[in-house]
Amino acid sequence: MDYTLASIRASNIEQSEIRRMTLECVKKEGINLAQGVADLELPRIIAEGGCEAIMNGNNSYTRFDGIYTLRHAISRKAKLYNNIDADPESEIIVSSGATGAFYVACMSLLNPGDECIIFQPYYSYHVNTLAAVEAKPVFATLYPPNWDFTIEELEKLVTPSTRAIMINTPANPCGKVFSKSELEELAGFAIAHDLIVFTDEIYEYYLYDDTEHVSPASLDSIRDRTITISGYSKTFNITGWRMGYLLCNSRWAEIIGHLNDLIYVCAPAPLQHGVAKGIDELPYDFYKSIGQSYQQKRNRVCATLRRIGLTPHVPSGAYYILADVSAVPGISSRDKAMYILDNAGVATVPGKAFFDDTGGDNLVRFCFAKSDDILDHACEKLGTLTLR
Repeated sequence: MDYTLASIRASNIEQSEIRRMTLECVKKEGINLAQGVADLELPRIIAEGGCEAIMNGNNSYTRFDGIYTLRHAISRKAKLYNNIDADPESEIIVSSGATGAFYVACMSLLNPGDECIIFQPYYSYHVNTLAAVEAKPVFATLYPPNWDFTIEELEKLVTPSTRAIMINTPANPCGKVFSKSELEELAGFAIAHDLIVFTDEIYEYYLYDDTEHVSPASLDSIRDRTITISGYSKTFNITGWRMGYLLCNSRWAEIIGHLNDLIYVCAPAPLQHGVAKGIDELPYDFYKSIGQSYQQKRNRVCATLRRIGLTPHVPSGAYYILADVSAVPGISSRDKAMYILDNAGVATVPGKAFFDDTGGDNLVRFCFAKSDDILDHACEKLGTLTLR
């Protein structure tokens, strides 16, 4: 047997540029503004809830779709914040992170060769997940500075194989927050072509400049065709806990739940208890403070980028900044990202990681989900860059 050979499915998957730049950053002992990992502390009440669950013996398998208290907490939150009615007994699946939720949804609902429209700049894990299930991503463009789209372009992408569309709001990496009117346009498009609507809302509380988050499934017209994917990795700074979930019509949730059981069995039992405690007991001000504190971080980094000649696309949501690096030496966006790392000690992600075409050639992504001390240090080091 040739142990160097991978399956055809595996050969279609590439290592994430985000991971690759993180490894380069470790080698050079730099400041990692590449990977979207917040270094801030998790709320104490959540840590205590997880520890209590461990000490109380909640360490065995749970129901495949999550513990009772967590499903019901998510249901209440979805009603109050997202304006989505989701039955906690039949329409909520707790999974291994939002990426796990998206994977089991794609495994359940897409056949090999099915096409899913994805807006670029895109989050690479969305594209890689589609590749993993042998579906085909088809790319529509969001155009700066407001990251607008056109229905006319979407219409040109539709084929007999088009099965779904993915909406990421707030979006990684560009920070676009889709407005209600834009979502209504997309809803009409999805209905006209009988499409599944996948929506990734993991950054739903990271909102700036009085921007409001609207969940696609809050629109009655597409509620039953929408798979809402979210989680608490970002909200509670617990990316390593792998706590995600999805909401959808019960007819889909049943089969998605079966796949979740077969692939992940369940999310970590005691950590489910910790997250449920956090959802139920943290005050509203906690969620409001996320946008307020991160807007200050965004402004700090954007001001530095402007000062040194790297024009930022100021995000309306999430915690990333795409910046124009035309002035940075190098041919490709990877060359430019490596120049920044080699000369300033700050890791970013090459823009090519988020585009299927040349749209990212002069862009890199900065993550500002860091403590103020680290961001200040990164901004100081970026100020030493020599540009052409």
